[in-house]
Amino acid sequence: MVVLTIKNMVCRHCIAKVEHILAHDLHLPVASVELGYAKINGVLDEDVMDRVSKALEADGFELIQSREAEMVDRIKRLLIEASRRDGSDDRVSVSELLTDRLCASYATLGRIFSAVEGRSIENYYLNLRIERVKELIKYGQLSFSEIAYRTGFSSVAHLSRQFKQFTGFTPTQFRKLGSRTPLPEL
Repeated sequence: MVVLTIKNMVCRHCIAKVEHILAHDLHLPVASVELGYAKINGVLDEDVMDRVSKALEADGFELIQSREAEMVDRIKRLLIEASRRDGSDDRVSVSELLTDRLCASYATLGRIFSAVEGRSIENYYLNLRIERVKELIKYGQLSFSEIAYRTGFSSVAHLSRQFKQFTGFTPTQFRKLGSRTPLPEL
């Protein structure tokens, strides 16, 4: 069995798309597909791996080949999951979450992430939270106070400062005219 590590898988639609690429387009014996991984029965030679890589890239995914890139992908998946937990009372810090789940020091994870991504874990996580804020603003069902709570900002003022810094708009301005960035592009 071959386990492929795949970058930019962020939701159930990505899982379905990767499964379709591997099983239907490339006719590979897929055992399972989950966020960030696909298990293929058998052995894949270099030519097949090259075809897999090209097929995945055509749809915005990327086959991960280095341990560092794989670690960054795992960090991103954990942060995406954390950014989607609305208003959880049992929030843990990003550093605690990552060190507990990945069994490595936060300093080590930060160095690896920065080397591969060219930015800090905190910057990436803040981008995710801002995208979640955009999503909640566009739904139009919550007040800014509720949005700030759900996305982990200490106050509406803190949310507004961070939002303006990242988007160039206030939340109110964005409600009238903004757009969102797809998660794989963050």
